[in-house]
Amino acid sequence: MASFVTEVLAHSGRLEKEDLGTKISRLSRRVEEVKGEVCDLINKKYDEFLPSMQSAEDLVKQVHGLASDVDLLKSQIENDVQSELQVAISEFSELKKQLEKNTFILGVLRQLQEFDSAIEKYNRALTEKNYITAAQYLEKAQNTLQVLKSRKGCELKLLKALAIELTVQKQNMLYHLGEEWQQLAVWKLPPSIEHSNLDMVLKTELRLCTLSSSEESVTVPLLASVLQALAILGELNTKLKFFSQLLLNYILKPLVIYPSLHAQVETQPQGVILRFENVETDQEHPPPADVFLKLKLVLELIHKHLLDVNVEDSQRGDLLSKVILAEVLGDMIWEEISETIIKDCLVYSIPTNSTKLEQYEEVIKSTEEFENALKDMKYLKDATELLKYARNVNAHFASKKCQDVIVTARNLMTSEIHNTVKITPESKVIVPKLPSPKGSEKVKGSKNPTEETPALENEVKLGQHTFSLPSCRISESVEKLMELAYHTLSEATASNKPCAIQLFYTVRNIFHLFYDVVPTYHKENLQKLPQLSAIHHNNCMFIAHHLLTLGHQFRYHLPTPISDGAATFVDLVPGFRKLGNSLIIFYDLIMRRSQMVSCYFCPVKQIIFI
Repeated sequence: MASFVTEVLAHSGRLEKEDLGTKISRLSRRVEEVKGEVCDLINKKYDEFLPSMQSAEDLVKQVHGLASDVDLLKSQIENDVQSELQVAISEFSELKKQLEKNTFILGVLRQLQEFDSAIEKYNRALTEKNYITAAQYLEKAQNTLQVLKSRKGCELKLLKALAIELTVQKQNMLYHLGEEWQQLAVWKLPPSIEHSNLDMVLKTELRLCTLSSSEESVTVPLLASVLQALAILGELNTKLKFFSQLLLNYILKPLVIYPSLHAQVETQPQGVILRFENVETDQEHPPPADVFLKLKLVLELIHKHLLDVNVEDSQRGDLLSKVILAEVLGDMIWEEISETIIKDCLVYSIPTNSTKLEQYEEVIKSTEEFENALKDMKYLKDATELLKYARNVNAHFASKKCQDVIVTARNLMTSEIHNTVKITPESKVIVPKLPSPKGSEKVKGSKNPTEETPALENEVKLGQHTFSLPSCRISESVEKLMELAYHTLSEATASNKPCAIQLFYTVRNIFHLFYDVVPTYHKENLQKLPQLSAIHHNNCMFIAHHLLTLGHQFRYHLPTPISDGAATFVDLVPGFRKLGNSLIIFYDLIMRRSQMVSCYFCPVKQIIFI
């Protein structure tokens, strides 16, 4: 067994030795082959290197030769060609400047030629009374002048001469247009503009010419031609502004102010004539409906014969901006004429009594119809302050009523105190019958008639005049003042809520005004004359006596919140009693002259108020 292993190992070692030898011999052969290839490569490289090197040296020599030629050419260019190039550049710059100058001069000459051509065509059109064409050429000349002014370097003297020429031609055309306009709208005015003199107003006359001129174009009426030319020249608003002032001051305002003044239209072959006629009337202020009819007649006439013309304001490509002449004139006159209508007409049409407020609906309706008619004629766009004023009649009525009451009260306070009347316990202020307060019937109906009312009467009864003011003499003006307060409160009960509240506080203001005005206005007489002091004392006590129950009498007939407890005048009573007693220092003097003033001073009597 051991010999077998030994043989295997010996055999395997011999095989390994044989494989190594084979590998070494193979590598040796490969090394020899590589060595031969390297030798061949080195031989080939060095054999070809020398010719390549010689070729490279030849190329270097050629490059140096070319570089010297280039340097020679460069020096020649710098010496000869560069100088010639500088000369050429300077000549080209001068030619360019000359070309620009010639182009500028040519443009100026072209603009001058256009200006001269426009002026020439303008003169020809103006001679033929073709005002629209003349205005267009004049506008073209003006635009050309603006272009010339925008060019730098143009002679200033030339521009001044052209501007003067253009101004002269424009004023010349405006003169011709003004002459034509005066033929279309001929005014005959009085010497003065005084509205207080009706005879002067009657001399006003306006003639509107509708006859076509024989020299004008058949396709364009004279009126349209004149207005369009004025629009092109930018003078249309100026002309309409002047016309609107004449229309306002000499026609529209007098028609509003004078109720007897009426417009009369006379139709003639050459046009229409607007005159005034005086129709006698007893009215101090004109009714709104009559005023609106008169104004509508005049404005319709102006619109038909003067403003119903299509005028183009400007032209941009295919878009044309239309000017509505009635709208332009309406903007100029409406604010002023509406103020005049309100001040001289609508103010006086406001009712003085709340029962007439329903009749004022006719005034509101006529105002709406008047404004709608003006909108149809393009004088107005939207509702104006005139209609708002008419619709706000309740507020205006309350303000006017309160103002009238305060003015009347102050006139009574500043009247003479010594004009007296005698009052007795039976004296009463006559007040219109007030309607039953809400809920009174319901309260009465809630009582059961079958129920017996217990007897609550006291065996001792008070006198009929226990709480009445004793007999005395008071100023007649104070009696009227108290009647004014009662009637104002009575009218407040029949008015709407805002008006009723305003009237109630106006009555309170009456007594506040009395407290401030009477002692100041009559101060000197009250201090010098004991009789007047006594009357003043009675006046204050009379007012204080009525103030105790004045609010209670009207409380349930007034709207809330006054009816909830604010309807009272009791807070004013102490002030009036104090005011009446402030002159009691004259009491001793009055007693010494009792024979003189016994009929004026109230008997001393204590009054108990509950």
